[in-house]
Amino acid sequence: MLALQGYYDGQKIQTLEVIQAKKNQKVIITVLDEFVEEMPVRKEHSARGLLSEYADTGLWEKEKTAWEKAVAEKYADA
Repeated sequence: MLALQGYYDGQKIQTLEVIQAKKNQKVIITVLDEFVEEMPVRKEHSARGLLSEYADTGLWEKEKTAWEKAVAEKYADA
């Protein structure tokens, strides 16, 4: 027999540990008078998707020529 910790998320039982049970294996579920802190749902993003939330679209035009302007300013006195 194995004891695992978990919680009910409002729809199904979620274990807090990896469960080593086989399909159709019987389990005993005990409901406690204790609660776990609800975890925020985390969205998976690529780096591009995550950074796009902070993009300032007004700067896109300036970014197109930023490198050329920086080089011109650096070598203007040379």
